[in-house]
Amino acid sequence: MKIESQIGKISSFQHLELLANQVVEGFISGMHKSPFHGFSAEFAEHKVYNTGESTKHIDWKLFAKTDRLYTKQFEEETNLRCHIIIDNSSSMHYPKLKSNQNFYENKIGFSVLASAVLMNLLKKQRDAVGLSVFSDTYEYYAPEKGSDRHHRMVLNALENLLKEPLVKKSTDTITFLHQIAEKIHRRSMIILFTDMFQTGEEERLLAALQHLKHNKHKVVLFHVVDGKTELNFDFDNAPRKFIDVETGEEIVVFADNVKEEYEKQAAVYFKKLALSCAQNKIKYVPVSVRESFEKILLTYLVEKQNFG
Repeated sequence: MKIESQIGKISSFQHLELLANQVVEGFISGMHKSPFHGFSAEFAEHKVYNTGESTKHIDWKLFAKTDRLYTKQFEEETNLRCHIIIDNSSSMHYPKLKSNQNFYENKIGFSVLASAVLMNLLKKQRDAVGLSVFSDTYEYYAPEKGSDRHHRMVLNALENLLKEPLVKKSTDTITFLHQIAEKIHRRSMIILFTDMFQTGEEERLLAALQHLKHNKHKVVLFHVVDGKTELNFDFDNAPRKFIDVETGEEIVVFADNVKEEYEKQAAVYFKKLALSCAQNKIKYVPVSVRESFEKILLTYLVEKQNFG
C-alpha cells in the first residue's frame, strides 16, 4: 500500500506517533525483504521456538498460519547515533494551512512528521536519537539517547512545534548550525530539515554545514519546499501581493510576468546547492510537502549502510 494512502486513512487522528508508525509499517510492508543488512525492522530468518526460551520475539502471525511457534532472528544491531535538526523559522510555516488541510501539508508539519517517522525506525533498531530546533534562537536541544522516556520527550517536543502560534521569526541557520556542531561530540548521522532560506551567504552557510561534518559525522540535508508554488510558481495570473514572511517585505506582481524567470532562478539555486553539497560530501535531497516520505526513508537506510 502506498504511503500517501496510509496517511490518508488516519489523517483525522492527528496523532504524531500513530501517524509515524503507520507510515513506517506501510513502508516496511512494501519491502518484501529488506536489502539493507542490519535493518532490524526486518529479520534474517526464523528458528523453531524451544520451551523455556523468552517469548518476546515469537512471531504470532506465523503461528496463526502454521500452528507452530517460531522466533524471529534479527540482524545484528548497529547502535547508530542520529541527531535531527529542524529549521523552525517563519518561512518553514508556509504555505498557510486551511482548516480542511492536514498539518503535514506545510513545510514545518512535513518536517515534523518526517522526523517522527525516522525516530520510529531508529527506535525499532534501538538506535539513539537527538533533536535540535532553531530559528532566530536555539529553541530546543536534546542529546542522542535511546530510552523510551527520551523518545517520548523528543516526540513531545516535535508535537509542540505543531501547536505553537505562528510568529515572525527569521532564520539564523549559520549561527546555530555552528552551535549544534559544537554540541555533538560522538560520531553521528546528522539529518537537517530546512528550506535553505538564507540567501546571499552561500559560502558561510556551506562552512556551517561543513562544520557539522567534524568528528566524521555523516550529514544529510533534506531541502524542504512547497514544490507547487516555491519551485514551479503555480499561481493564477490575477495580481497578487507576495509577502516575505520573515522580513515583511511586500511586492505586487502578475504571476505570469515573472514565472519563467522565477523558475529559471530557482532551478539555478537548487543546482548550485546540490553541487556545493556534493563537493563537501554532504548528502543533498530536495523534498516537497506534496511528496510521500518514501524518498526520506530510503535515503536514511542507504546512508545508514554507508555510515559504517
